[in-house]
Amino acid sequence: MNSKNMLSVLMIALGLSLAGCGESQGPAEEAGEKIDESMEATTEKLKEAGEEMGDAMEEAGDKVEEATEN
Repeated sequence: MNSKNMLSVLMIALGLSLAGCGESQGPAEEAGEKIDESMEATTEKLKEAGEEMGDAMEEAGDKVEEATEN
C-alpha cells in the first residue's frame, strides 16, 4: 500500500473514531454523574454541619468560661 492510500485509510479511521465520540452518555456515565453530584452534596452538608458544630462548641466554651469567671 502506498503512502497516499495509507494516509487516506488513517484519516478515514480517525474521522470514524471521532464520530463515535458523541455527546450522548450511556447508563454508566449517567450513574457516575449522579454519584458525583451526590458526593458533592453530601460533602457540602457535612462541611456545613461541621461548621455549625464548631460554632456550638465555641459558644459552649464561652459559656463555661463566663461561668468559671464568676
